[in-house]
Amino acid sequence: MKENSPISEQQYLNSTNSLSSAASKSLKDLINSLSQEQIFNQDLLLSLSFALRSFTNLQRFFELIPFLLTQLVGVKGALLIPFHDNGSLWCDQLQMVPRDEEKELFRKLFLLKEGKKAGFGMQEKNIAMLDGLVQRHFDSSNLIATSIVARGRQRGRLYAFDKKEIVFDSNIRRKYIQIVADLTGVAIENDVIFQVIRNHEKVDRQISIGAEIQSQLLPDQCPKIDGVELAACCRPALQVGGDYFDFMPTRSDLTTTPKSSGRWAFVIGDVMGKGVPAGLLMTMLRGMLRAEVLTGLPPDSILHDLNQLALEDLTQSHRFVTLFYSDYDAESRKLRFSNAAHNPPLLWSAKSKSINRLDSPGLLIGLQPEAEYGCGEIVLQPGDVLLYYTDGVTEAPGISGERFDETRLITFLDKFAREGLGAKQILNKLFERLDGFVGVSDHHLEDDASMVVLKVNEDQPFLN
Repeated sequence: MKENSPISEQQYLNSTNSLSSAASKSLKDLINSLSQEQIFNQDLLLSLSFALRSFTNLQRFFELIPFLLTQLVGVKGALLIPFHDNGSLWCDQLQMVPRDEEKELFRKLFLLKEGKKAGFGMQEKNIAMLDGLVQRHFDSSNLIATSIVARGRQRGRLYAFDKKEIVFDSNIRRKYIQIVADLTGVAIENDVIFQVIRNHEKVDRQISIGAEIQSQLLPDQCPKIDGVELAACCRPALQVGGDYFDFMPTRSDLTTTPKSSGRWAFVIGDVMGKGVPAGLLMTMLRGMLRAEVLTGLPPDSILHDLNQLALEDLTQSHRFVTLFYSDYDAESRKLRFSNAAHNPPLLWSAKSKSINRLDSPGLLIGLQPEAEYGCGEIVLQPGDVLLYYTDGVTEAPGISGERFDETRLITFLDKFAREGLGAKQILNKLFERLDGFVGVSDHHLEDDASMVVLKVNEDQPFLN
C-alpha cells in the first residue's frame, strides 16, 4: 500500500491563500450587499422625510406609509389605521398594501361600532380589540403592531405582516417600524396644527374685515364747523375696539341752515372690554344714537332714551357703556352736555389759563331702567380748548407700572394749550407723550385709547 506523500510547504501555502481569497471575496460580497441594503433603506427613509417636510395633503402621505414600510422592513404587507383627533377610527384614511386583501378587512373596520365612538383609541382594551380583529384577518401571517403617538396621544396603529415563518425578532426591523410610526405621528400632528392655523387665518380675516368696517364707521375726518377747529383719533388695543366717538348734525332737515353753522352733536363713549364683543356693541350703539340725535332733544333726554333702547341688549351681554354726549351751537357757541359715567372732558379756559372738568350726574348706559341724567351748559370763548378722552388714555401703564393718569393729562394739555397750538397739534402732542410714557414704538396700548380736541378760533368775539 502506497503511503500518501506529504504536502509540501508551498502546496500548503497555496491552499491557504486560495481559501483566504475565497473567504475574503465572500466577506466583501456580504459587506457590499449590506452596504447596498443600508443605502436602499436610507433612501427610503429620506424619501419619507422629504414627503413629511413637503406634503400638503395628509391622505397622500398616508398612502406612502404602507408601501414604504414593506420596502424598508422587507415584508409582504402593511396596514395603517389612523385615529381622528377625538380618538375615533378614521375609516376614510385606512391604507394597506397589498390592495387585493383590503376590502374585507376595511368592511370589518367600517362596521366596528365601538370605533365610531369618541375616545376609542384612548383605551387600552379597545386597542387590544383592534389588534385582535386585525390578527384574525391575517390568521396565516405573522403580525407586528406599533402605536402611532403624537404629544402623548394615540393617533393610530401601524401593522406589518408576512408569512408565519417570518419572525419579527430583529431589532433593526422593529426600529424601522417604529421610525415610520413616529414620522406618521408627526405628520398627523402637523396636519392638526396646519388646520388650526388655517382656521385662525380665517378668523383673522373676518376680524380684519370687521376692523375695517368699524374704522369706516368712525369719522374719517372731522367736520368743518364755523369758529372751531376739531381733531380726533381712536387707537384700538386690538384690531377691533370698543371706543367710540362721533360728530353728528342734530337736525334731519338742513336745507335752510348750512351744516357748518348749525347745531352739532359731539359724543365719545367706551364699551366695557375690548375686542370683537365690544366692537359689535359699539356698532349697535352708534346706530341707536344716530337715530336719537335726529330728534333734536337735549342731551339728558338723548341719554335717557338711549339707555332705554340699549338696556336689553347690554344686559344680555353683561356689558355696560360710558358715554359723554354734548351738542354745540356754532352761532351762540353754547355747549350743552350730559354724562353717563364717562371720563369728564377737560376744558382749558384761555381767559383764566385753568382747566375744569365738564360733568353732570348720570349712570352707565345699560345699568338700570329709567336712569336719569343731568344736563349742563357752557359758552365757549375764543382760544378755549376742550379735550374729550376715554379711560384707555389715563389708565395706560408706564414702564414702571404706574398709570398715565388724569394729572399728567391735565399737565400736558395745559402746556400745549398755553403754547397756542392748534387742535391737531395738541392731539398729536398728547399721543406722543402717551407713547413715550408707555414706552412702545408700535403704538400698542393695553386698552383702546381715544381723544377728541376742540379749539375755539382765537379771532372769534367774546360772548356772554
